[in-house]
Amino acid sequence: MTDNGEIIAQPVIQLRELGLAAAGAAAVRAAARLGLADALGEEPAGAAELARAVNADPDTLQRLLRALACYGVFAEQPDGRYVHTGASRLLREDTPRSLKDMVLWGTEPWTWELWGHLDEAVRTGKAVFPELHGMDFFDHLHAHSPESAAVFDRAMTQSSRLSALALADRLDLGGVGTVVDIAGGQGHVLATLLERNPGLRGTLLDLPEVVSGADARLQPGGALAGRATLLGGDCRREIPVQADVYLLKNILEWDDESTVLTLRNVVRAAAPGSRVIVVENLVDGSPELRFTTAMDLLLLLNVGGRKHTRAGLVSLIEEAGLTRAEVRPVNSYLHLVESVVPERG
Repeated sequence: MTDNGEIIAQPVIQLRELGLAAAGAAAVRAAARLGLADALGEEPAGAAELARAVNADPDTLQRLLRALACYGVFAEQPDGRYVHTGASRLLREDTPRSLKDMVLWGTEPWTWELWGHLDEAVRTGKAVFPELHGMDFFDHLHAHSPESAAVFDRAMTQSSRLSALALADRLDLGGVGTVVDIAGGQGHVLATLLERNPGLRGTLLDLPEVVSGADARLQPGGALAGRATLLGGDCRREIPVQADVYLLKNILEWDDESTVLTLRNVVRAAAPGSRVIVVENLVDGSPELRFTTAMDLLLLLNVGGRKHTRAGLVSLIEEAGLTRAEVRPVNSYLHLVESVVPERG
């Protein structure tokens, strides 16, 4: 209610906040880049004290903290000092379930440029990044934005750490001899599966520049090196590995043609009866629908990709020639779709 007694309708408040929602993303990015969560310890601290720790202006840092507190990232005490919340602790680098790099990845400079072209992407149904930059997204990232590429790799590792143990709990690999983690990034999921299953051997397949920075446990001299193979390659061109289980986690997010192409490459490489495990954030049935739908739109903008519905993903899996697709949850936001490579026709 305003001073003159006018009641402000909730839809008005909602749209005002949505119209400036970028400020929230910018604020959490600024906190991550400043190292604000790392600077705040277990004791309350004021803006001036934190400003000295992160080399910032006290007045403007106070304004940033005030904005962040509106979202539950830090909390202001009655005396004006700030303390951690559950959300702000996830911005710390020493937190086991840190999301700092995920926040940075979702707010990289290229994202701000792309969001302004969303209407264009909706009209055409196509990515806008290639037209803006003259080359595909990941090619541009590695060629011209190595820092952003490094943020991507770290963010994917953080994501894998959050889901690796849950996936290992849900995935029965009893009697399985070999597994290949396709486009598995730095291999955190693969390393977790190898640790959980001592008789298992695994291959990490990803672009050469990615596997060169693989998890230390998988590299020569690492604890799992004797059971791990690091293989550089592009799964959309070829999957030159035969294994009992093929794992594709959070990678089938390109256009439908590329998704089917990758799955057909699995079918060509695999022996009949091999299991194919696809792990994705499904749009339907997700408790984190705002996150999933936002990622769906961002994938449209940068690579022309998408987050899938359950029926849509199963349809693409079957189109690629796989059979007996079964869907089950992994955790609050991931689903596992298991299918089988059929006998040759």
